[in-house]
Amino acid sequence: MYRSLEYGDTARVINPTDPVEYRLGTVTDVCYPTPHTTYARHYTLRFPTGDQRTYPAANIRRATRADDRAALEAALTSACVAVREACHIAHDFDPDLSAGTASLLRRLVDLATLRLGLTLGPANPARPLTHHQEGGDQ
Repeated sequence: MYRSLEYGDTARVINPTDPVEYRLGTVTDVCYPTPHTTYARHYTLRFPTGDQRTYPAANIRRATRADDRAALEAALTSACVAVREACHIAHDFDPDLSAGTASLLRRLVDLATLRLGLTLGPANPARPLTHHQEGGDQ
């Protein structure tokens, strides 16, 4: 069922073109083609940077903070996998670089744990565990 966004709803630009548009925006204005329709013509979003921009309704999708959390979990997991691989390479290349890369991996794992409650094992960060998962061995 179609339901247009309303004032205060959060949304994202479907195809962002600059860094501001990647952020979650809040709907501050809705324009309808006629007074009696439920389909919006365009929305004005206010971004955390303070910018306000207007977009056609087809270029906006409803999004929540939960969507942000899922995106952060995926990004941090990918980053940990990439840094873990860099650790393996750095170990054979240069001891100082190896220590720095291992420290970076540890900091990523700690950040994911402390701020998101995401448990990433440095040896296998591709399979995160959250506090919301129940039972079973990983």
